[in-house]
Amino acid sequence: MDLRQLKYFLTIAEEGQITSAAKKLNMAQPPLSQQLKLLEEELGVKLVERGSRHVKLTDAGKILMNRARQILELSNSVVKEIDDFSKGLKGTLSIGTVSSSGETLLSGRISEFRKEHSGIKFEIYEGNTFALIDLLNKGIIEVGIARTPFNALNFECKYAKAEPMIAAIPKECYWGPTGSTASVSELKDKPLIIYRRFEHLIYETCMEHGFEPEIFCKNDDARTTLLWANAGLGIAIVPKSAFELAANRNLLYKEIESEKLKTQIAAIWVKDRYISPIALKFIESFGSV
Repeated sequence: MDLRQLKYFLTIAEEGQITSAAKKLNMAQPPLSQQLKLLEEELGVKLVERGSRHVKLTDAGKILMNRARQILELSNSVVKEIDDFSKGLKGTLSIGTVSSSGETLLSGRISEFRKEHSGIKFEIYEGNTFALIDLLNKGIIEVGIARTPFNALNFECKYAKAEPMIAAIPKECYWGPTGSTASVSELKDKPLIIYRRFEHLIYETCMEHGFEPEIFCKNDDARTTLLWANAGLGIAIVPKSAFELAANRNLLYKEIESEKLKTQIAAIWVKDRYISPIALKFIESFGSV
């Protein structure tokens, strides 16, 4: 089994047809079918159930599809790593970001980094913090821009300045003077729209203040949280820097007075793993703006 066979199999799995897979690979169908047969013989299992028009993955095929994708992505990452090494501070930097990192990451950091290192290009992967950690562990990205809290046990981290979380409130529901802060207790009986990963933290903080929060909506993205609040459906609890990420014309906000409800953006990378010169320069610049 080699990388070429894995690429052939993954293409078949993703296309669901040997004919369309062969077309995508710019090869004839019979040789592709033969390669699939050889792979099945080598592994001693059937990987696909062949129908008249489509193929269906067996359980063994599903396992191989996931592993093949990881192996090929890691292979591409290694090629890029060697290429970046040979080019010095040129090439492509693969980073992963959470949606709520946009303002923190783009407020000068990328622009300044670009000015200093004009030969560098970016490949961006987006997802929640847990997805970024998975991509880091697989070697698909070199650096993740994650948001606390997360388990930093296997990672080196460089943190940006801590920031408060805010209550983004529809104008028709706003209470108190504009631009003021809000105590945790003021969130009692309010319909809250929150990140799923912050649920435990918000719940714990509210319970410490003597009430159970009314969670109206849980989701996995800062933009969704703000869009729902902007539509008047509830009060969004988001990091302050995330406020400008989505429509907020109908929103005003208050900083929440709580040391527990603070969060940070962090550049993270895997301990004891090779880091390209490009990534090192990016990490160095992360906390400087």
